[in-house]
Amino acid sequence: MSNAQRPVMVIFDRDGVLNVDHGYAYDPAKLEWVPGARAAVKRVNDAGAVAVIATNQSGIGRGYYAEADMEAFHAEMLRQLASEGAWVDAIYFAPHHEDAAEDRYRAADHPDRKPNPGMLLRALADFAVAPADAVMIGDKPSDMEAARRAGVRGVVYSGGDLEALVAAALAALTGTTIPK
Repeated sequence: MSNAQRPVMVIFDRDGVLNVDHGYAYDPAKLEWVPGARAAVKRVNDAGAVAVIATNQSGIGRGYYAEADMEAFHAEMLRQLASEGAWVDAIYFAPHHEDAAEDRYRAADHPDRKPNPGMLLRALADFAVAPADAVMIGDKPSDMEAARRAGVRGVVYSGGDLEALVAAALAALTGTTIPK
């Protein structure tokens, strides 16, 4: 079976990769996309690949905002993506932190919190994608470490047009170029 016939996955970090990271992003009214982010997700969709988000959300654990606030932010992201014919297949989040205000979120080294690979491993299992057929697009060393621990190729996003970076990552995964 060729690479193009197996399921392929692009795992996006959220803050700093898809949306501008203003620090603890949770207010839908303040959603600001990174240049090329919506087009990047659409490119993943058009390629027939699985698009997921894996995001640490310690602001929930720290009591800065509630899960419902984060869900409203995600709903706005999904609404805006849908207006362009794009979608995210799943969103994984880790609200855990060693200094969490609530006991249920307090964990010094939760398996889901990046750099641990829990969210990535769950995404791979949920969509039956082999680690070799996935890429993690992230902006922090913790994203790259989570990718390494999950056996997934990590690609650092350090600014610029996200769509071009994703196009190259998809081409490397599938061995083909997906036209615009």
